[in-house]
Amino acid sequence: MALIKTLNPILKENTVDTIQPKKISPFYWIPTTWFAMGLPFVALSGASAIMYKNMGVSDTKIAFWTSLIMFPWTVKPLWGPFLEMYRTRKFFVYITQMLTGVLFGLVALSLQADRFFSFSIAMLGLIAISGSTHDTAADGVYLNELNAKEQAKFVGWQGAFYNIAKVLSGGVLVYLAGELENKIGITNAWTVVMFLYGVIMVCLGLYNMKVIPNSSEAQKIHTLKSGFATLKDVIITFFQKKNILFSLCFIVFYRFAEGQAIKITPLFFKASRASGGLGLSTSEIGLLYGVFGSISFVLGSLAAGYFISNKGLSKKTLLILCAFFNLPFAAYAFLAVTMPTSLFVVGTAVAIEYFGYGFGFVGLILFMMQNIAPGKYKMAHYAFGSGLMNLGFMIPSMISGVLSDYLGYKSFFIWVLVATIPAFIVTWLVPLQPVQEDKEENI
Repeated sequence: MALIKTLNPILKENTVDTIQPKKISPFYWIPTTWFAMGLPFVALSGASAIMYKNMGVSDTKIAFWTSLIMFPWTVKPLWGPFLEMYRTRKFFVYITQMLTGVLFGLVALSLQADRFFSFSIAMLGLIAISGSTHDTAADGVYLNELNAKEQAKFVGWQGAFYNIAKVLSGGVLVYLAGELENKIGITNAWTVVMFLYGVIMVCLGLYNMKVIPNSSEAQKIHTLKSGFATLKDVIITFFQKKNILFSLCFIVFYRFAEGQAIKITPLFFKASRASGGLGLSTSEIGLLYGVFGSISFVLGSLAAGYFISNKGLSKKTLLILCAFFNLPFAAYAFLAVTMPTSLFVVGTAVAIEYFGYGFGFVGLILFMMQNIAPGKYKMAHYAFGSGLMNLGFMIPSMISGVLSDYLGYKSFFIWVLVATIPAFIVTWLVPLQPVQEDKEENI
């Protein structure tokens, strides 16, 4: 009995520690998680296009396939409700980071094969599935582990490290590839860079396995039947929202011009001047996006945050945001018409477009938060909205290569300006819902 009395306080202390573990600061896992979210997305949507261009693949083929493989980010809400039937959100975050790293290694190996394009694009497609699953699980951890005040506090850290990943992926690593191309050849250069992507992602997965907190939320879905029932209710209530068709048109057409311009721009930069391009080196393109683009994007995002916090989301402010988002594509039309040789002039055009992108994209995000997300399934409906937003970007990207090959770069970028008109029409016509405090279930 004396021994039991002696051990009892120790047993109680250990029990309390098990039930109430010390909370890990979000500073330890949010930066690395959102860095891991941005790195593969930019690698697939941007860096891969430059890689294939340098390896002799046609613009039509590049634009179609590097856009099609982004489809998992459109349909990711469909498997989100089922993840926790098997393991925790934390597990899917770190395991997909490591899986993505391994797949990048396989991409690197595939570049040495005769049929490199088929093998590598298949691996990139698997990376898209892994990456979109990672994003769904990471959003779930964020919403579950942080209260509303903390979510607002750390949202800036999300954006900052997502954009740092964009700088590394679209700037630093592309620049490195360009430097290596001159020393070890194009194929070997990109093999090294893809291995680096893989090493970074595996290291992030090993780190986050230790620091991401274990979810304390009770499991809501226990069977496939309940999972499908929830998914069915999510879809039905989504399409029952007021003015949903207007809202979907807005989400899809807001990015109609961007989807075409962004995919072709790096190919235009890389193409020879004889074929209507600017004839820039891979290193110069990495410099443009890594310095001019990234700094301007951050400044545009900060300016938009200040603007919208003072003005709120109204029809007038939404039109202003739409103009900032779409009109800067005229900078690329200017480059295609004038064909400047100065890298500073090209960099200025990139800076204008990226500032407008950072400023205007806020309009789309706020619209989805205030007009799409509110209701019973706030997180799921926001995911559906972001998925459809990605579809509105993906489809124009897929056809952009055909259009640029047919029209030529100069006429193509003039067409992009015409393609901005639908964005202004839907922005003018879409009804806005009053801001509401949503206290219902957050799934």
